Amino acid sequence: MTMRLLPWLLTVTCLLFCAREAIAAPPRPYAFNGKSMCLSRRSNRLRSVEEVGPMVRRHKLAVEAKYGIGHAKNQKRASGMNLITNQGADASYFGSLAVGTPPVSFDVILDTGSSDLWIAAGGTTADIPSGICTFSPSSSSSFRDLNTTFLIEYGSGAAEGSLAEDTVQMAGFKVASQVFAVVDEVSDGALSAPVSGLMGLGWQQISSSGATPFWEALAETNDTLTEPLFAFQLTRYSNASEVWSLEPGGTFTLGATNASLYKGDIDYQDIPSGQVGYWMQEISAITVNGNSISLASGSSYAAIDTGTTLLGGPQAIIAEIYAQIPGSEAGTGDLDGYYLYPCDSPATVTLKFGSSSIAWPISTTDFQYMSASSDGNMCIGSLHVIDNAGTTAPPWVIGDTFLKNVYSVFRYDPPSVGFAVLSETALKMNGATGSAPSPTIGSVAASLSAIPTRVNTDRSNSGSATFGYGAGTSFLTCAAVAVAAAFLL
Repeated sequence: MTMRLLPWLLTVTCLLFCAREAIAAPPRPYAFNGKSMCLSRRSNRLRSVEEVGPMVRRHKLAVEAKYGIGHAKNQKRASGMNLITNQGADASYFGSLAVGTPPVSFDVILDTGSSDLWIAAGGTTADIPSGICTFSPSSSSSFRDLNTTFLIEYGSGAAEGSLAEDTVQMAGFKVASQVFAVVDEVSDGALSAPVSGLMGLGWQQISSSGATPFWEALAETNDTLTEPLFAFQLTRYSNASEVWSLEPGGTFTLGATNASLYKGDIDYQDIPSGQVGYWMQEISAITVNGNSISLASGSSYAAIDTGTTLLGGPQAIIAEIYAQIPGSEAGTGDLDGYYLYPCDSPATVTLKFGSSSIAWPISTTDFQYMSASSDGNMCIGSLHVIDNAGTTAPPWVIGDTFLKNVYSVFRYDPPSVGFAVLSETALKMNGATGSAPSPTIGSVAASLSAIPTRVNTDRSNSGSATFGYGAGTSFLTCAAVAVAAAFLL
């Protein structure tokens, strides 16, 4: 077989994929002027009781390392790294972007809690799990090496490489000279297939490279985005009895909000003065089972973080929250900082932010992180303790435990975060049967994607779901190129 067959093979591959997608693709629910992309969600693999302790401890250590708190107080702030991709419990959400000329797609964690973009490069010196696409600078005619070293340190290892510039495309938009890190050395366990890296969606102020984040570069150009904002709708599969390794994860929209995914008004609250960097909000009220929780002065700033699975806060307030849940007890050993409670105990938590009068609920499903006993009677709560004493990190980190319950909007001007009630269309996506999206920069791409595997059997929560896509450019994934190359060998 010769190289002349490569275009034919890629064309046939793309046509077969597009034919499958045309049959299976759901209808487009809403036309709007922004650009959207579907997200994939890591599945909740069933784990033995013996695995629970070390796993949840790793989650807590990862959050501490990311924000430079707790055990990581004296370490360099870990921006751009998220170890929760290895934890499996309500894990993480990732989308796709394309890098280079010609563009090649990569799956990346979408993380509002950091501000650096980094992608694993080919020829790494550490073990890279199978199924991860790596970036090859020599394959891009627009690549430019900045000859500047880049290092990300975190609790259990490091990732390092160098800064570069290249064309980056995402959700139908393009930045021609985006600065990002080409990571060529990664500690074992830092990446989990199929994710190749991370896109920070925070502000430039907390970028360790000093580079302007992709979203912010677009927002600074007045005539690029319809509106200077981006938005998330995240799906829930933690209560589905049958879960695949990749599931539809929801929608990330850049430049507009998608009115089919929320109802009513978006309740915007400005980022407090002097706090721009993280997407910061001030918690003004917490209730548990209808009882108000005391908020001490200086204890209420919270980073809204799509790259964190759970929700962390000050020890005294977390203890008071669980005191309102009958049968709760503090965890010990690997569960230190967590709380256990009877799975059938009522646990209804609401949060208010800023001057808003709206109390946003956390569903009991999301509050219940995982079982902590072989008989299934005791559960680990998703709210845990973080210690930021002596650091500049916020007292609270609000992750996907909360964000799955709202439509969240992150606005450039004025700097603010908005929440809205999820629509019936969005709610029907929770636990719904459907294929995980293929990598795209704005439309359903003519490409190959990883084949998901079944994690469990018997789905108990199913329904129909629709997803929004914007106009964009299709491109080949590195998986498609690899398949073609294999045929030619």
